[in-house]
Amino acid sequence: MTTMTPAAPVTTTEAPTRNPVRWLVFTVVVVANMMDLMDATIVNVAGPSIRSAIGGSTSTLQWLSAGYTLAFAVFLVTGARLGDMFGRRRLFLLGSAGFTVMSAACAIAPSPAVLIGCRVLQGAFGALMIPQGMGMLKEVFAEDEMGKVFGAFGPVMALSGLAAPILAGVLVEANLWSIGWRLVFLINVPIGIAAFVGAIRVLPHTVARPGIRLDTVGMVLVGSALTALIYPLIQGHTDGWPTWTFVLLGLGVVLLGAFVLWQRHRGDNALIEPSLLSNRAFTSGIAVLLAFFGAFGGLVLCVSLFGQLGEGFSPVHAGLTLMSMILGLLVGMGVSFALVARLGRHLLHLGFLIVAAGIVVLALTVTGAHSASTWDLAPGLFLIGAGAGASMGQLFEFIIAGVSMDEVGSASGVLEAAQQLATAIGVAALGTIFFSAFAGHLPTHALAITTWACMAPVALAFLLVFRLPMKARETVG
Repeated sequence: MTTMTPAAPVTTTEAPTRNPVRWLVFTVVVVANMMDLMDATIVNVAGPSIRSAIGGSTSTLQWLSAGYTLAFAVFLVTGARLGDMFGRRRLFLLGSAGFTVMSAACAIAPSPAVLIGCRVLQGAFGALMIPQGMGMLKEVFAEDEMGKVFGAFGPVMALSGLAAPILAGVLVEANLWSIGWRLVFLINVPIGIAAFVGAIRVLPHTVARPGIRLDTVGMVLVGSALTALIYPLIQGHTDGWPTWTFVLLGLGVVLLGAFVLWQRHRGDNALIEPSLLSNRAFTSGIAVLLAFFGAFGGLVLCVSLFGQLGEGFSPVHAGLTLMSMILGLLVGMGVSFALVARLGRHLLHLGFLIVAAGIVVLALTVTGAHSASTWDLAPGLFLIGAGAGASMGQLFEFIIAGVSMDEVGSASGVLEAAQQLATAIGVAALGTIFFSAFAGHLPTHALAITTWACMAPVALAFLLVFRLPMKARETVG
């Protein structure tokens, strides 16, 4: 019985070690992530209104989304490294201030070119801000509280994703002060200011690590490679696919290979841990991400464009059309947590099969039809969302299961960047297919062609899952 006496002091001294403002830190970080999530998706609904107000070509609609996600992907891993070098709090403040200023700049942009440029800078500042948040949460919360943190974080972000398309439609149609679409960016300003002030007051003063160096050569190589790949995919259709588009695509492949070689020989200061690039499970996981998120992100944009440009839906109507997909996403995510331990990686296979079934249903719905209502599209979109939720909810954990514990931090950052990059590629590729089929044909024909095109990357993702670990990291051991 005497061995139980130390229990009392342990329980009484544990509580004072809790950071008293940790949930305020959580609130600031969540607000920042909500702004990023909503700005990455909100232009899918607002895009047609933006184009009708300030002009631009069909590629403008693609660049409004792809410019943001491309910049976010390129600077995301660099943003995490800069946080280590100069302190996470300092980089969070810089990123949130820049994000807010660029949101205001987007709101007053006089032309498509200026707006796209501001979107690129907005994505870059977002990439400085977002990686710092999770690191600071781990600093202020005890290990036994992280489950509560993630449990609260997930639903908030899911609800933000659910609200973004509807909010975009409401803001555009409300046309407050006769500024129309500009309100979707202007609304970030008071939210961003509140997040910045809150960050100054509650975020921890993290220690900088000046001994770390930034791999500027790697950053230039990967940025140039991705731009060379995505720019011709978006601009090629508008310009009639001249020779330079194919030359630029080839150059992008060469630069991407040069980046991989550079990272393998860079050592400790590489943007990506060199060992990750030789890890078959991890590189296969990156390929799964690129294939699946590319198809999903591109299809979301094309469904919104179909509704507004093809069927004449209002912005609110277009946002509500995506509701069935988002509801399916939430259902699929909930089911995935119950089945992951039992099914292992076959859960991902099941999810991709449900997505494929949804693609078939959606494609057959619009094939040969003269029009399609929101209710017509709902069954296929719900299945696509449910399958995506089942696979998205656990995909990162299966990929991370194939890396060592000391590589998890670097691997997580690369996976987030790959997800953003996949969205940019999907918007570029599927958007180009949609607009090519849209010209001179029924809108339903364009959506059918685009939907069928999604089947190829989804099938590739299904096959690549066989190269992933059988169990997710949280169920291993």
